[in-house]
Amino acid sequence: MTMLDVLNRQRAAFMAELPVSVAVRKDRLNRAAAMIADNADAFCAALSEDFGHRSREQSMLTDIAASIAPIRHALKSVDRWMRRDKRAVQFPLGLLGARAWVEYQPKGVVGVIAPWNFPVNLVMGPVAGAFAAGNRVMVKTSEFTPRTAALFEQVCPDYFAADELAFFSGAAEVGKAFSELPFDHLIFTGATGIGRHILHAAADNLTPVTLELGGKSPVIVGKDADIARTTERVAIGKMLNAGQICLAPDYMLVPEAQEQAVVDGLKAAVSAMYPTLLVNPDYTAIINDRHHQRLQEWVADARAKGATVETVNPAGEDFAGSNSRKMPLHIVRNATDDMIVMQEEIFGPVLPVRRYSGIDAAIGEVNRRDRPLGLYYFGPDAEERRRVLDRTISGGVTLDDVVFHVSMEELPFGGIGPSGMGSYHGGDGFRTFSHAKAVFKQARLDVAKLAGLKPPYGKATWTSIRRQMK
Repeated sequence: MTMLDVLNRQRAAFMAELPVSVAVRKDRLNRAAAMIADNADAFCAALSEDFGHRSREQSMLTDIAASIAPIRHALKSVDRWMRRDKRAVQFPLGLLGARAWVEYQPKGVVGVIAPWNFPVNLVMGPVAGAFAAGNRVMVKTSEFTPRTAALFEQVCPDYFAADELAFFSGAAEVGKAFSELPFDHLIFTGATGIGRHILHAAADNLTPVTLELGGKSPVIVGKDADIARTTERVAIGKMLNAGQICLAPDYMLVPEAQEQAVVDGLKAAVSAMYPTLLVNPDYTAIINDRHHQRLQEWVADARAKGATVETVNPAGEDFAGSNSRKMPLHIVRNATDDMIVMQEEIFGPVLPVRRYSGIDAAIGEVNRRDRPLGLYYFGPDAEERRRVLDRTISGGVTLDDVVFHVSMEELPFGGIGPSGMGSYHGGDGFRTFSHAKAVFKQARLDVAKLAGLKPPYGKATWTSIRRQMK
Protein backbone atom coordinates (compact mmCIF):
# COMPACT_ATOMS: atom_id res chain seq x y z
CA MET A 1 0.00 0.00 0.00
CA THR A 2 1.44 3.39 -0.99
CA MET A 3 1.73 6.36 1.35
CA LEU A 4 -1.04 8.08 -0.62
CA ASP A 5 -3.27 5.02 -0.17
CA VAL A 6 -2.74 5.18 3.59
CA LEU A 7 -3.46 8.91 3.60
CA ASN A 8 -6.71 8.35 1.70
CA ARG A 9 -7.73 5.56 4.09
CA GLN A 10 -6.97 7.71 7.11
CA ARG A 11 -8.90 10.66 5.73
CA ALA A 12 -11.93 8.51 4.86
CA ALA A 13 -11.91 6.96 8.34
CA PHE A 14 -11.56 10.40 9.90
CA MET A 15 -14.52 11.84 7.98
CA ALA A 16 -16.68 8.83 8.80
CA GLU A 17 -15.88 9.19 12.51
CA LEU A 18 -16.71 12.90 12.96
CA PRO A 19 -17.22 14.23 15.55
CA VAL A 20 -14.23 12.70 17.36
CA SER A 21 -15.31 12.16 20.96
CA VAL A 22 -13.12 12.82 23.96
CA ALA A 23 -13.31 9.10 24.80
CA VAL A 24 -11.83 8.15 21.42
CA ARG A 25 -9.06 10.73 21.80
CA LYS A 26 -8.17 9.48 25.27
CA ASP A 27 -8.18 5.88 24.08
CA ARG A 28 -5.66 6.71 21.35
CA LEU A 29 -3.50 8.65 23.79
CA ASN A 30 -3.51 5.74 26.22
CA ARG A 31 -2.54 3.31 23.47
CA ALA A 32 0.26 5.66 22.37
CA ALA A 33 1.65 5.75 25.92
CA ALA A 34 1.39 1.95 26.16
CA MET A 35 3.21 1.48 22.84
CA ILE A 36 6.24 3.34 24.20
CA ALA A 37 6.14 2.05 27.80
CA ASP A 38 5.66 -1.59 26.83
CA ASN A 39 8.59 -1.45 24.43
CA ALA A 40 10.89 0.87 26.38
CA ASP A 41 13.78 -1.60 26.62
CA ALA A 42 13.61 -2.41 22.92
CA PHE A 43 13.57 1.29 22.01
CA CYS A 44 16.58 2.00 24.24
CA ALA A 45 18.50 -0.87 22.63
CA ALA A 46 17.59 0.31 19.13
CA LEU A 47 18.65 3.86 19.95
CA SER A 48 22.02 2.69 21.23
CA GLU A 49 22.57 0.61 18.10
CA ASP A 50 21.67 3.55 15.88
CA PHE A 51 24.07 5.92 17.66
CA GLY A 52 26.92 3.46 18.08
CA HIS A 53 26.35 3.91 21.81
CA ARG A 54 23.73 5.86 23.67
CA SER A 55 23.21 5.89 27.40
CA ARG A 56 20.21 3.77 28.38
CA GLU A 57 19.41 6.15 31.23
CA GLN A 58 19.58 9.12 28.89
CA SER A 59 17.28 7.41 26.39
CA MET A 60 14.83 6.60 29.19
CA LEU A 61 14.86 10.25 30.24
CA THR A 62 14.89 12.03 26.90
CA ASP A 63 12.96 9.62 24.66
CA ILE A 64 10.83 7.27 26.75
CA ALA A 65 9.74 9.32 29.79
CA ALA A 66 9.76 12.49 27.69
CA SER A 67 7.36 10.83 25.23
CA ILE A 68 4.94 9.58 27.86
CA ALA A 69 4.87 12.85 29.84
CA PRO A 70 3.19 14.95 27.09
CA ILE A 71 0.71 12.13 26.45
CA ARG A 72 -0.21 12.05 30.14
CA HIS A 73 -0.48 15.82 30.17
CA ALA A 74 -2.82 15.70 27.17
CA LEU A 75 -4.97 13.02 28.84
CA LYS A 76 -5.33 15.24 31.89
CA SER A 77 -6.06 18.39 29.90
CA VAL A 78 -7.97 17.42 26.75
CA ASP A 79 -11.45 17.91 28.27
CA ARG A 80 -10.53 21.51 29.06
CA TRP A 81 -8.86 22.11 25.70
CA MET A 82 -11.95 20.90 23.82
CA ARG A 83 -14.37 23.31 25.49
CA ARG A 84 -15.92 25.93 23.26
CA ASP A 85 -14.41 29.36 23.67
CA LYS A 86 -17.15 31.96 24.15
CA ARG A 87 -16.61 35.30 22.41
CA ALA A 88 -18.31 38.67 22.77
CA VAL A 89 -20.54 40.04 20.01
CA GLN A 90 -20.92 43.66 18.99
CA PHE A 91 -23.45 45.90 20.70
CA PRO A 92 -26.42 45.61 20.62
CA LEU A 93 -26.53 42.08 19.15
CA GLY A 94 -25.58 40.47 22.46
CA LEU A 95 -28.49 42.20 24.17
CA LEU A 96 -30.79 40.94 21.44
CA GLY A 97 -29.80 37.30 21.98
CA ALA A 98 -26.98 36.75 19.45
CA ARG A 99 -24.13 34.51 20.54
CA ALA A 100 -20.59 33.75 19.27
CA TRP A 101 -18.04 31.09 20.08
CA VAL A 102 -15.06 29.16 18.75
CA GLU A 103 -15.09 25.39 18.42
CA TYR A 104 -11.78 23.52 18.10
CA GLN A 105 -12.26 20.91 15.41
CA PRO A 106 -9.69 18.32 14.25
CA LYS A 107 -8.07 19.04 10.90
CA GLY A 108 -7.90 15.46 9.60
CA VAL A 109 -4.59 13.73 8.84
CA VAL A 110 -1.39 15.14 10.31
CA GLY A 111 1.99 14.30 8.78
CA VAL A 112 5.01 14.16 11.11
CA ILE A 113 8.57 14.21 9.75
CA ALA A 114 10.87 13.32 12.64
CA PRO A 115 14.64 13.87 13.08
CA TRP A 116 17.32 11.46 14.25
CA ASN A 117 18.57 13.12 17.43
CA PHE A 118 15.55 12.21 19.63
CA PRO A 119 13.78 9.84 17.27
CA VAL A 120 11.15 8.62 19.76
CA ASN A 121 10.36 11.81 21.65
CA LEU A 122 10.16 13.96 18.51
CA VAL A 123 7.66 11.50 17.05
CA MET A 124 5.48 11.08 20.09
CA GLY A 125 5.35 14.75 21.15
CA PRO A 126 3.59 15.77 17.93
CA VAL A 127 1.50 12.57 18.01
CA ALA A 128 0.25 13.52 21.49
CA GLY A 129 -0.95 16.92 20.27
CA ALA A 130 -2.43 15.53 17.07
CA PHE A 131 -4.33 12.74 18.85
CA ALA A 132 -5.59 15.12 21.55
CA ALA A 133 -6.95 17.32 18.77
CA GLY A 134 -8.76 14.32 17.22
CA ASN A 135 -6.59 13.70 14.16
CA ARG A 136 -5.11 10.64 12.46
CA VAL A 137 -1.30 10.60 12.01
CA MET A 138 1.30 9.44 9.49
CA VAL A 139 5.00 9.54 10.48
CA LYS A 140 8.17 9.62 8.37
CA THR A 141 11.11 8.51 10.53
CA SER A 142 14.76 9.40 9.96
CA GLU A 143 16.97 7.25 7.77
CA PHE A 144 19.84 7.93 10.21
CA THR A 145 18.11 5.84 12.93
CA PRO A 146 17.00 2.77 10.95
CA ARG A 147 16.69 0.38 13.90
CA THR A 148 14.44 2.74 15.81
CA ALA A 149 12.39 3.32 12.66
CA ALA A 150 12.04 -0.41 12.07
CA LEU A 151 10.92 -0.93 15.66
CA PHE A 152 8.16 1.66 15.26
CA GLU A 153 6.94 -0.15 12.14
CA GLN A 154 7.08 -3.48 13.96
CA VAL A 155 5.20 -2.52 17.14
CA CYS A 156 2.71 0.08 15.90
CA PRO A 157 0.26 -2.45 14.36
CA ASP A 158 -0.08 -4.09 17.80
CA TYR A 159 -1.62 -0.86 19.11
CA PHE A 160 -3.10 1.00 16.14
CA ALA A 161 -4.91 0.32 12.92
CA ALA A 162 -3.14 1.74 9.87
CA ASP A 163 -5.98 4.25 9.42
CA GLU A 164 -5.15 5.71 12.87
CA LEU A 165 -1.32 5.80 12.99
CA ALA A 166 1.19 4.63 10.39
CA PHE A 167 4.98 4.78 10.08
CA PHE A 168 7.17 5.06 7.00
CA SER A 169 10.95 4.91 6.66
CA GLY A 170 13.48 5.38 3.91
CA ALA A 171 16.01 7.77 2.47
CA ALA A 172 15.65 11.31 1.13
CA GLU A 173 13.39 10.35 -1.79
CA VAL A 174 10.83 8.86 0.62
CA GLY A 175 10.95 12.02 2.73
CA LYS A 176 10.44 14.13 -0.37
CA ALA A 177 7.41 12.09 -1.47
CA PHE A 178 6.01 12.19 2.07
CA SER A 179 6.28 15.99 2.27
CA GLU A 180 4.44 16.32 -1.06
CA LEU A 181 1.35 14.47 0.21
CA PRO A 182 -1.81 16.59 0.70
CA PHE A 183 -1.91 16.43 4.49
CA ASP A 184 -4.25 18.58 6.55
CA HIS A 185 -1.22 19.67 8.58
CA LEU A 186 2.49 18.86 8.37
CA ILE A 187 5.06 19.22 11.13
CA PHE A 188 8.77 18.92 10.39
CA THR A 189 11.60 18.87 12.93
CA GLY A 190 15.11 19.15 11.55
CA ALA A 191 17.67 21.34 9.84
CA THR A 192 16.81 24.79 8.50
CA GLY A 193 18.01 23.96 4.98
CA ILE A 194 15.74 20.93 4.73
CA GLY A 195 12.91 22.95 6.26
CA ARG A 196 12.99 25.23 3.22
CA HIS A 197 12.45 22.22 0.94
CA ILE A 198 9.59 20.97 3.12
CA LEU A 199 7.88 24.34 2.91
CA HIS A 200 8.20 24.39 -0.88
CA ALA A 201 6.81 20.85 -1.16
CA ALA A 202 3.84 21.60 1.09
CA ALA A 203 3.02 24.82 -0.76
CA ASP A 204 1.63 23.01 -3.81
CA ASN A 205 -1.10 21.50 -1.62
CA LEU A 206 -1.53 24.62 0.53
CA THR A 207 -0.77 22.36 3.48
CA PRO A 208 -0.32 24.31 6.73
CA VAL A 209 3.15 23.65 8.11
CA THR A 210 4.85 23.80 11.48
CA LEU A 211 8.64 23.93 11.20
CA GLU A 212 10.78 23.14 14.23
CA LEU A 213 14.28 24.02 13.08
CA GLY A 214 17.44 25.05 14.91
CA GLY A 215 20.10 27.69 14.79
CA LYS A 216 22.83 29.00 17.01
CA SER A 217 21.30 29.26 20.48
CA PRO A 218 23.44 31.67 22.51
CA VAL A 219 24.29 31.75 26.21
CA ILE A 220 24.73 35.23 27.67
CA VAL A 221 26.61 35.19 30.97
CA GLY A 222 25.57 38.28 32.91
CA LYS A 223 28.04 40.48 34.74
CA ASP A 224 27.17 39.10 38.19
CA ALA A 225 26.37 35.49 37.25
CA ASP A 226 27.47 32.67 39.53
CA ILE A 227 30.19 31.20 37.30
CA ALA A 228 30.32 27.74 38.90
CA ARG A 229 26.56 27.26 38.67
CA THR A 230 26.39 28.75 35.18
CA THR A 231 29.14 26.61 33.71
CA GLU A 232 27.81 23.41 35.28
CA ARG A 233 24.35 23.99 33.80
CA VAL A 234 25.78 24.88 30.39
CA ALA A 235 27.97 21.77 30.50
CA ILE A 236 25.00 19.54 31.31
CA GLY A 237 23.04 20.94 28.36
CA LYS A 238 25.98 20.82 25.98
CA MET A 239 27.09 17.28 26.82
CA LEU A 240 23.60 15.75 26.87
CA ASN A 241 23.29 13.56 23.77
CA ALA A 242 26.83 14.76 22.95
CA GLY A 243 25.46 18.16 22.01
CA GLN A 244 23.16 16.71 19.34
CA ILE A 245 20.20 18.83 20.42
CA CYS A 246 18.49 21.59 18.46
CA LEU A 247 18.43 23.64 21.68
CA ALA A 248 21.98 22.88 22.82
CA PRO A 249 24.01 25.94 23.90
CA ASP A 250 25.76 26.78 20.63
CA TYR A 251 28.09 29.55 21.77
CA MET A 252 28.75 31.53 24.94
CA LEU A 253 29.08 35.29 25.36
CA VAL A 254 31.00 36.14 28.53
CA PRO A 255 32.27 39.38 30.12
CA GLU A 256 35.88 39.99 29.19
CA ALA A 257 37.13 39.69 32.76
CA GLN A 258 35.41 36.33 33.29
CA GLU A 259 36.48 34.38 30.22
CA GLN A 260 39.14 32.32 32.01
CA ALA A 261 36.84 31.59 34.93
CA VAL A 262 34.14 30.39 32.52
CA VAL A 263 36.55 28.12 30.64
CA ASP A 264 37.88 26.71 33.93
CA GLY A 265 34.31 26.19 35.17
CA LEU A 266 33.32 24.31 32.01
CA LYS A 267 36.36 22.04 32.31
CA ALA A 268 35.68 21.32 35.98
CA ALA A 269 31.99 20.58 35.39
CA VAL A 270 32.59 18.27 32.44
CA SER A 271 35.40 16.44 34.23
CA ALA A 272 33.19 15.86 37.28
CA MET A 273 30.32 14.45 35.21
CA TYR A 274 32.43 12.51 32.72
CA PRO A 275 35.79 11.52 34.28
CA THR A 276 36.17 9.17 31.31
CA LEU A 277 34.42 9.21 27.96
CA LEU A 278 35.33 6.30 25.67
CA VAL A 279 33.94 3.53 27.88
CA ASN A 280 31.63 5.73 29.93
CA PRO A 281 28.08 4.36 29.55
CA ASP A 282 26.61 7.79 30.34
CA TYR A 283 28.14 9.51 27.32
CA THR A 284 26.61 9.24 23.86
CA ALA A 285 28.42 8.85 20.55
CA ILE A 286 28.07 11.03 17.44
CA ILE A 287 25.31 9.63 15.24
CA ASN A 288 27.39 8.61 12.20
CA ASP A 289 30.77 8.92 10.50
CA ARG A 290 29.70 11.86 8.35
CA HIS A 291 28.70 14.00 11.31
CA HIS A 292 31.79 12.95 13.26
CA GLN A 293 34.02 13.95 10.35
CA ARG A 294 32.13 17.24 9.95
CA LEU A 295 32.77 18.19 13.57
CA GLN A 296 36.46 17.29 13.32
CA GLU A 297 36.79 19.44 10.20
CA TRP A 298 35.07 22.39 11.84
CA VAL A 299 37.44 22.23 14.82
CA ALA A 300 40.41 22.06 12.42
CA ASP A 301 39.00 25.05 10.52
CA ALA A 302 38.83 27.06 13.75
CA ARG A 303 42.41 26.16 14.66
CA ALA A 304 43.65 27.05 11.19
CA LYS A 305 42.01 30.48 11.45
CA GLY A 306 43.61 31.35 14.78
CA ALA A 307 41.37 29.91 17.49
CA THR A 308 42.71 28.32 20.63
CA VAL A 309 40.95 24.97 21.08
CA GLU A 310 40.97 23.39 24.53
CA THR A 311 39.89 19.74 24.61
CA VAL A 312 38.30 18.49 27.82
CA ASN A 313 39.72 14.97 28.08
CA PRO A 314 40.05 14.28 31.83
CA ALA A 315 41.50 10.77 31.49
CA GLY A 316 43.81 11.59 28.57
CA GLU A 317 42.10 9.00 26.37
CA ASP A 318 43.20 8.23 22.82
CA PHE A 319 40.22 9.25 20.69
CA ALA A 320 42.18 9.24 17.44
CA GLY A 321 43.11 5.59 17.89
CA SER A 322 39.61 4.52 18.86
CA ASN A 323 36.88 3.00 16.69
CA SER A 324 34.33 4.93 18.72
CA ARG A 325 32.60 8.03 17.40
CA LYS A 326 32.63 9.52 20.88
CA MET A 327 34.06 13.02 20.92
CA PRO A 328 35.17 15.11 23.92
CA LEU A 329 34.11 18.69 24.48
CA HIS A 330 36.17 21.17 22.46
CA ILE A 331 36.12 24.72 23.86
CA VAL A 332 36.93 27.19 21.08
CA ARG A 333 38.44 30.46 22.33
CA ASN A 334 39.03 33.54 20.17
CA ALA A 335 36.41 32.30 17.71
CA THR A 336 35.88 34.73 14.84
CA ASP A 337 33.07 35.17 12.36
CA ASP A 338 35.03 33.62 9.49
CA MET A 339 35.15 30.26 11.32
CA ILE A 340 32.50 27.68 10.44
CA VAL A 341 31.74 27.13 14.14
CA MET A 342 30.43 30.71 14.27
CA GLN A 343 28.45 30.40 11.04
CA GLU A 344 26.62 27.07 11.28
CA GLU A 345 24.65 25.28 13.99
CA ILE A 346 27.23 23.00 15.60
CA PHE A 347 25.13 20.03 16.78
CA GLY A 348 27.95 18.38 18.68
CA PRO A 349 30.38 18.82 21.59
CA VAL A 350 32.08 21.97 20.31
CA LEU A 351 31.53 25.22 22.21
CA PRO A 352 32.87 28.63 21.12
CA VAL A 353 33.40 31.12 23.96
CA ARG A 354 33.46 34.80 22.99
CA ARG A 355 34.11 37.89 25.09
CA TYR A 356 31.93 41.00 25.26
CA SER A 357 32.55 44.42 26.75
CA GLY A 358 29.02 45.33 27.87
CA ILE A 359 25.54 43.83 27.78
CA ASP A 360 24.54 45.90 24.74
CA ALA A 361 27.51 44.44 22.86
CA ALA A 362 26.33 40.91 23.73
CA ILE A 363 22.80 41.77 22.60
CA GLY A 364 24.19 43.16 19.37
CA GLU A 365 26.16 39.96 18.81
CA VAL A 366 22.94 37.94 19.07
CA ASN A 367 20.90 40.30 16.92
CA ARG A 368 23.25 40.36 13.95
CA ARG A 369 22.73 36.63 13.52
CA ASP A 370 19.60 34.72 12.54
CA ARG A 371 16.99 34.56 15.27
CA PRO A 372 17.76 31.45 17.33
CA LEU A 373 15.48 28.68 18.56
CA GLY A 374 16.59 29.24 22.16
CA LEU A 375 18.39 31.90 24.17
CA TYR A 376 19.88 31.50 27.65
CA TYR A 377 20.71 34.23 30.14
CA PHE A 378 22.42 33.76 33.50
CA GLY A 379 22.55 36.46 36.13
CA PRO A 380 20.72 38.06 39.09
CA ASP A 381 20.58 41.60 37.66
CA ALA A 382 16.88 42.20 36.95
CA GLU A 383 17.51 45.27 34.78
CA GLU A 384 20.10 43.47 32.67
CA ARG A 385 17.86 40.41 32.36
CA ARG A 386 14.93 42.58 31.26
CA ARG A 387 17.10 44.29 28.68
CA VAL A 388 18.14 40.95 27.19
CA LEU A 389 14.51 39.78 27.05
CA ASP A 390 13.30 43.04 25.51
CA ARG A 391 16.10 43.54 23.00
CA THR A 392 16.48 40.01 21.58
CA ILE A 393 14.06 37.83 19.64
CA SER A 394 14.23 34.04 19.87
CA GLY A 395 11.90 31.07 19.78
CA GLY A 396 12.07 30.67 23.56
CA VAL A 397 14.18 31.55 26.58
CA THR A 398 15.44 29.75 29.64
CA LEU A 399 16.76 31.97 32.41
CA ASP A 400 19.50 30.70 34.74
CA ASP A 401 19.65 27.36 32.92
CA VAL A 402 19.57 25.94 29.39
CA VAL A 403 17.06 23.90 27.35
CA PHE A 404 14.48 23.55 30.15
CA HIS A 405 11.76 25.66 28.54
CA VAL A 406 11.20 22.83 26.03
CA SER A 407 10.07 20.51 28.82
CA MET A 408 7.36 22.85 30.14
CA GLU A 409 4.22 21.39 28.58
CA GLU A 410 2.16 24.56 28.91
CA LEU A 411 4.76 26.73 27.17
CA PRO A 412 4.61 26.88 23.36
CA PHE A 413 7.70 25.37 21.76
CA GLY A 414 8.76 26.78 18.42
CA GLY A 415 11.17 29.00 16.57
CA ILE A 416 10.97 32.22 14.64
CA GLY A 417 12.31 33.00 11.18
CA PRO A 418 15.14 30.61 10.23
CA SER A 419 14.67 28.71 13.51
CA GLY A 420 11.10 27.76 12.64
CA MET A 421 7.47 28.75 12.33
CA GLY A 422 4.52 27.80 14.45
CA SER A 423 4.64 26.02 17.79
CA TYR A 424 3.28 23.04 19.65
CA HIS A 425 3.29 21.35 23.10
CA GLY A 426 0.40 21.29 25.51
CA GLY A 427 -2.58 23.49 24.80
CA ASP A 428 -0.65 25.33 22.10
CA GLY A 429 -0.07 22.02 20.32
CA PHE A 430 -3.75 21.15 20.59
CA ARG A 431 -4.60 24.43 18.89
CA THR A 432 -1.88 23.97 16.24
CA PHE A 433 -3.45 20.67 15.20
CA SER A 434 -7.02 21.97 15.45
CA HIS A 435 -9.11 24.26 13.28
CA ALA A 436 -10.53 27.15 15.31
CA LYS A 437 -14.00 27.29 13.78
CA ALA A 438 -15.92 30.51 14.33
CA VAL A 439 -19.63 30.05 15.04
CA PHE A 440 -22.19 32.88 15.22
CA LYS A 441 -25.82 32.32 16.24
CA GLN A 442 -28.08 35.15 15.16
CA ALA A 443 -30.79 36.69 17.34
CA ARG A 444 -34.44 36.02 16.49
CA LEU A 445 -35.12 39.65 15.56
CA ASP A 446 -34.73 40.99 12.03
CA VAL A 447 -31.19 42.20 12.67
CA ALA A 448 -30.52 43.03 9.01
CA LYS A 449 -33.37 45.57 9.10
CA LEU A 450 -32.23 47.04 12.42
CA ALA A 451 -28.66 47.33 11.15
CA GLY A 452 -29.74 49.07 7.95
CA LEU A 453 -28.48 46.22 5.77
CA LYS A 454 -31.85 45.56 4.12
CA PRO A 455 -32.69 47.73 1.08
CA PRO A 456 -34.11 50.21 0.50
CA TYR A 457 -31.33 52.01 2.40
CA GLY A 458 -32.34 54.99 4.50
CA LYS A 459 -32.31 56.39 8.01
CA ALA A 460 -31.54 53.07 9.72
CA THR A 461 -28.59 52.55 7.36
CA TRP A 462 -27.04 55.91 8.22
CA THR A 463 -27.64 55.37 11.92
CA SER A 464 -25.74 52.09 11.71
CA ILE A 465 -22.91 53.68 9.72
CA ARG A 466 -22.49 56.50 12.24
CA ARG A 467 -22.60 54.10 15.17
CA GLN A 468 -19.85 51.91 13.67
CA MET A 469 -17.66 54.87 12.72
CA LYS A 470 -18.37 56.75 15.98
